Amino acid sequence: MTTTEWITDIALILVVFRQLREGRLDLRTFLIPLGIVAYVAHTYLDSVPTGGNDLVLVGALMGAGAVLGVAGGVYTRVRATGEHILIKAGAVSAILWVLGMGARMGFQLWTEHGGADDVARFSLAHHITSGQAWVAAFVLMALTEVVTRLATIFVRSRMLTAGQPAPASHRVAVRP
Repeated sequence: MTTTEWITDIALILVVFRQLREGRLDLRTFLIPLGIVAYVAHTYLDSVPTGGNDLVLVGALMGAGAVLGVAGGVYTRVRATGEHILIKAGAVSAILWVLGMGARMGFQLWTEHGGADDVARFSLAHHITSGQAWVAAFVLMALTEVVTRLATIFVRSRMLTAGQPAPASHRVAVRP
């Protein structure tokens, strides 16, 4: 793994640790993790191979990412205080996040340090056509996990504020 890969993987893991302390739900909550995965996707996602069972692999890992992301979003506490929405990642959310991000990092380390032959045999036996299929599957898994977690938190925050009157600073004054 390159230094850049270590930094991006660790940065993605640290995103949720930042949320272990309750804080305001704001634009940074969404932009930081989306920016990191956008960078990773731009850097490593050249194509999505479609031969053999490549799309099955991609779909399976994206499905796993979606499950981890939605569950992580569900296990993030979302509450309203006055005009602000506060979020706090719970222990389950943090474990799921580290599990997803750590699994990808662990797989990469394993393939670089002796597991490549096992992956090659598995790929051959299951009609996975190239290493790029694995790269695409893991990058899209990360992207899916981040997007579904953030979407779940966003939807939960909107549901929380639905039906509440707008804060005084957002009301429109009507004059007779």
